[in-house]
Amino acid sequence: MQRLSTSDADFAERFAAIVDDRRESDAGVSDKVAQILADVRQRGDAAVRELTETYDRHRLDWRIPASECEAAFAALAPEARDALTLAADRIRSYHAAQLPEDRDYRDEAGVRLGARWSAVDAAGLYVPGGNAAYPSSLLMNAIPAKVAGVERLVVATPTPDGVVNPLVLAAAHLCGVDEVWRIGGAQAVAALAYGTETIARVDVITGPGNAWVAEAKRQLYGVVGIDMVAGPSEILVIADGQSNPAWIAADLLSQAEHDPSSQSILITDDAAFANTVEAEVEALLGQLATGERARLSWQDYGVVIVASDLLAEAPALANRLAAEHVEISTDDPEPIFAALRHAGSVFLGRHTPEAIGDYVAGPNHVLPTGRRARFASGLSVLDFMKRTSFISLTEAALGAIGPAAVTLADIEGLPAHGTSVKVRL
Repeated sequence: MQRLSTSDADFAERFAAIVDDRRESDAGVSDKVAQILADVRQRGDAAVRELTETYDRHRLDWRIPASECEAAFAALAPEARDALTLAADRIRSYHAAQLPEDRDYRDEAGVRLGARWSAVDAAGLYVPGGNAAYPSSLLMNAIPAKVAGVERLVVATPTPDGVVNPLVLAAAHLCGVDEVWRIGGAQAVAALAYGTETIARVDVITGPGNAWVAEAKRQLYGVVGIDMVAGPSEILVIADGQSNPAWIAADLLSQAEHDPSSQSILITDDAAFANTVEAEVEALLGQLATGERARLSWQDYGVVIVASDLLAEAPALANRLAAEHVEISTDDPEPIFAALRHAGSVFLGRHTPEAIGDYVAGPNHVLPTGRRARFASGLSVLDFMKRTSFISLTEAALGAIGPAAVTLADIEGLPAHGTSVKVRL
């Protein structure tokens, strides 16, 4: 874990190294993924079957029937079923408010202009399997697609050693998923993108996965749409000395426990508070079932920054970090929030832990990582929709704006463009 102070002579250099550090997977994955994609594209089902036997160690039984998903939901403990249903309702409500409106109007030249939004025909959702299977991720991916109006919703989820995760199946039932396939890894992404003899292709692929899945999505962008290329999780906590150190320690480890490459950063203006948080982190690491993984993350990528002035310095540092999750633990978080421009999602106030956003708040927890919040946003209904513009001219409207089009076509040396307008004038 690194400890920095904004008053250190070498702070700028050390902080720049943290911002520029890429915690992404090794480049060797790229070549292997490219081979898998080419194999699935050429050999379809046969390649998917062989790769599943190799990587997931079971003979492929392709599809999980809807009845099995329904049974998994019915078998949930009442509190688990209620929690999933509450989360689904809140996620659905939040994303329904994101639906864009069509436009249709006539401008001052008499030209009719507008845009119409429509959903993609089919979306594929990748859902990790085994120990990393999170039903909350299925909700966060499937519900925006359904709200957008996607007609065919397909889930691909690996079943290592043939073991199916019932929580994933229960969530699939709750969301109204149309197809669930027992495949994972880069081969699943390829099957969804290219289609095989058994699985029809989709238009968009979303959902988290390991380095192989992320690389497959990156390479297949353009064949299909994707949500984003996701890297290891991140959390930045901006906290003053009046914050509860045990709460802040738990918040930092809530992301560290995801993966040894995850990153947790604390910015505070109180050095004594920073010391206490570090001690609380150490104590909590010894209590967590995920402690070994979280400890590796904290040791290798954890950062504590002591600022001289939280309001004056923290927003600029946060904007350079462009973190996936940003917590602001102060009595009045609004001044810092107002100056924050680059973040995947922001959690305001002492009683708003990031984990609430992972499950039941409503906004999507699929967020840009790796400093990509500088130019990217979290998953939304718009990832499952596209906009089609339209134009309609009367003879009078063409007379009003057509001559300028002819002039521009002539300037660009495209006479057929100009002629297609000119013959109508």
